[in-house]
Amino acid sequence: MLNLSRINRFWRLPVGNLRSNAQRSPWKEVEDSLTFRLLVLALVILGVVATDIAAETRFSFWALPLSGLGTIWSYYSRRNSNIPVKFCIAIGMLVALGAFFSRFLGELNDTRLNLSELLIQLQVLHSFDTPRRKDLGYSIVIGLILLGVAATLSQTMGFAPVLLLFLAATLPTLVLDYRSRLGLKPLKKEKSAKKNPGNLNWKFLLGNFWLIVGLGLAIFLVSPRFPGYQLRQFPVSTPVEIQGQFTGRSIINPGYVRQGSGNGSGNGTGEGSGGEPGELDDTFYYGFNSQMNQNLRGSAMKPKVVMRVRSQAEGFWRVLGFDRYTGKGWEISRNDQVTTFRQSPWSYQIRLNLPPIATKTREVVQTYNVVSDLPNLLPTLAYPKELYFPAPLIAVDPENGLRSPVQLSEGMTYTVVSEVPYRDRTLLGQAPNEYPLKIKQEYLKPYLQIPPNIADKVRQRTQEIFTNYNQQTVAQSKQTKSLDSTYEKVLYLTQYIKQNYSIPENPLELPYLDEKEDLVETFLFKNKGGYPDHFSTVLTVMLRSVGIPSRLIAGYSPGEFNPFTGMYVVRNTDAYAMTEVYFPKYGWFAFDPIPGHPLIPPSIEEDRTFGVLQQFWNWVAGWLPSPVSGVLSYLFGALFTWISSAIGWFITLFSQGWLGVLTGLILTTCAAFLAWLGWIQWRDWLNYRWLNKLPPMESLYQQMLQWTAKKGLGKHPAQTPLEYAQVSYQQHPQDTAQVIDQICQAYVSWRYGGHTPNWQQLQQKWQELKKTKRVN
Repeated sequence: MLNLSRINRFWRLPVGNLRSNAQRSPWKEVEDSLTFRLLVLALVILGVVATDIAAETRFSFWALPLSGLGTIWSYYSRRNSNIPVKFCIAIGMLVALGAFFSRFLGELNDTRLNLSELLIQLQVLHSFDTPRRKDLGYSIVIGLILLGVAATLSQTMGFAPVLLLFLAATLPTLVLDYRSRLGLKPLKKEKSAKKNPGNLNWKFLLGNFWLIVGLGLAIFLVSPRFPGYQLRQFPVSTPVEIQGQFTGRSIINPGYVRQGSGNGSGNGTGEGSGGEPGELDDTFYYGFNSQMNQNLRGSAMKPKVVMRVRSQAEGFWRVLGFDRYTGKGWEISRNDQVTTFRQSPWSYQIRLNLPPIATKTREVVQTYNVVSDLPNLLPTLAYPKELYFPAPLIAVDPENGLRSPVQLSEGMTYTVVSEVPYRDRTLLGQAPNEYPLKIKQEYLKPYLQIPPNIADKVRQRTQEIFTNYNQQTVAQSKQTKSLDSTYEKVLYLTQYIKQNYSIPENPLELPYLDEKEDLVETFLFKNKGGYPDHFSTVLTVMLRSVGIPSRLIAGYSPGEFNPFTGMYVVRNTDAYAMTEVYFPKYGWFAFDPIPGHPLIPPSIEEDRTFGVLQQFWNWVAGWLPSPVSGVLSYLFGALFTWISSAIGWFITLFSQGWLGVLTGLILTTCAAFLAWLGWIQWRDWLNYRWLNKLPPMESLYQQMLQWTAKKGLGKHPAQTPLEYAQVSYQQHPQDTAQVIDQICQAYVSWRYGGHTPNWQQLQQKWQELKKTKRVN
């Protein structure tokens, strides 16, 4: 029969002289506070939960009950040597380390989750042996590290409640930890806190909690958001395997697949792709295909988050472009002319070709986290030059759209580095209106294509719009700028379409196009409007009709910026199409004719340095009268623009060689010195105000203590004023000590005896003494 008592004795069996060593260990090192242990357990659990929420996984759920079991075991065995348990913990830690290295070799791109999993495993093992306060301190640090990892992984606000709970549990934990360091006994339940001054003052802790939260939010509100990604190790998800040969010619859109193919593969042309009437999918955007059929009808898509983007700049997440107008939509006519690019053999990097651009550009890094399944088309900012992608190769079509060999699935992460050009209106206005014949024939020919049956009619309407503008300009003011450049023509036509045509209130009211009808012709001369994407189609075709090269592009608007996570939350309803126009030497630039959208899509000119403060101000301005909010918006806008420009200029100094670095260091030193001087003056002013609010005798006494403290001979907190007066004869000259003694005697007489001293005479003696010492 199993003898439990023998097993228990073996479990507590010491090895060699360890029992004698354990007996010599001081008992005061053992932590007896159960409350302290439970709070430490709460911190660890919150750290584990935060990591799971941020990573959107549940790989650590098993750690919660085991950590609790370990805490119970450790508490009841805290005075035992537990040698066999320590050996088991050591073996378990070695196994966990081996498992970590096996996972590490399989996923080298982002090791944060692997490191977190290792840390959680070690903490679970460690929880079975925490007899002392410092062992619990290790657990506190582990919980804090896990919370920090969760902060770097978090993409949603789900992390915020855990952060507040962690702060709420940390405050009493720190109090109990400090008590343990002082050697105080564990807290006991008392009916009144006055009977036991060591009891936790929950009102005090609650006040500190709200104070910390308030200060944290205030600092967060005014803190500038500088562009990230100063390191070049970009986030990429786990490598994916390619099934079969990848040619890059097919587009996989789960919402629009070839009839008879249920696996989402094929060319993605979808139902009604050739212009036949059809129904819109309520989940996937119809334009992410090799053909865009704009003769589809239906209600709006159901909102759904599709990706979260972390970017150094706001912009239009471009997906693909179309070059050939079909009369009822668009298609990519050169779908077979894609170019494939492969990864570097030693990294996830894929280098892409950039066209020559004469204007100034800015490098912008974007990381895309796919939340919902998407087509095998990669959203990017304009002109991507580097791609960090989990697949070994990708394809680029003639319209500069990036295609993946696999569909973008939930959980996929990739990073893009784009060289985005600045939009300089002056330079673009100086672009030549005539294009070199060779470029026009070889490169621009597809972007001037227009069906012959509508070409003359659309051209006549477009020229009529320009002519009317020029006539109005001459009649109203000779100083008004005429449409003498391509850029000004495009801007005006975009604004004209936006203002003179409309979107039907009920989308189902718009009839289908019959076989002989053309979308642009029907939009301009019959319906006087259409769906949002129809506006972009009309603008593109009208520009082509007057010889301006243009194409239709589809992608996502920036989405909703979350200042707490620093990410743009993009939904399927953010997808739409707009027009890109080619300017010689400067490349392609987008224009948005859709009503309710900005004329020019947001780009690198937008500043998000003080994005949180801007959102807070927008909320406050909504409650103010329009004139007041207008004036304040102008003042604050100018102020923050200046601050952002100054910060940007300062940061660029460190990228301008040794001279720039030296200049930056000198400016930093000068700024620090001025800040120090300002702090000293501010502190002296506060002290001056405080002294003036005190009674005259109290103020004189405090001035005397501050003066002696600056001399390095201040009063000890345990000394009474009379004791300090006696000691002053040993520390100061006779005349100084006498004045100090008189002030202390008068102060005690006033404070505790209720006598009214001659403080004016003492004040005069004190001033004369300070003048004498200053002269000497």
